[in-house]
Amino acid sequence: MHKFPALILGLCAVSASAHAEIVGQVSTKFKWMGPNDKIVVEVFQDPDIPGIACYLSRAKTGGISGAVGVAEDTSDASLACRQIGPVSLPEDIASGKADGSDVFKKRTSLFTKTMQVARFYDAPRNTLVYLTYSDRIIEGSPKNSVSVVVLMPWQAKSGKNPSDDPAASR
Repeated sequence: MHKFPALILGLCAVSASAHAEIVGQVSTKFKWMGPNDKIVVEVFQDPDIPGIACYLSRAKTGGISGAVGVAEDTSDASLACRQIGPVSLPEDIASGKADGSDVFKKRTSLFTKTMQVARFYDAPRNTLVYLTYSDRIIEGSPKNSVSVVVLMPWQAKSGKNPSDDPAASR
């Protein structure tokens, strides 16, 4: 009896953590009833590292079951992450303590399946590694995609590096 509110809170937490903007979508399969099956392209920013954006393409099941939210999306996904501004790593990420942390999570079935993006830091190569995968309460999927972002110094729009300007350091 007390498990139902916990389940609802858990579902709300999963959907609340999935903050992404839809960039575009294409239909892949015509459905007579309800929306078509699609590939959706979404973008999200790493919540802990400003200056990093990730683009995720994933399958979205249409039809009547997809329209009412009970369809299960496939585990197919692709991921591309890029540095879009200056990056400063928090200590827990730079030290590796936050390796494997979820930076994105989206429900892909009514109750049991989620698509996630986890982040790792490869310190010797100064590189962030992002991994997308899908899991279920009982069993996940081996389908995955990885993207790396080699961290580079970021230059201001003027073409000058702000660290080269003595006035900027005052």
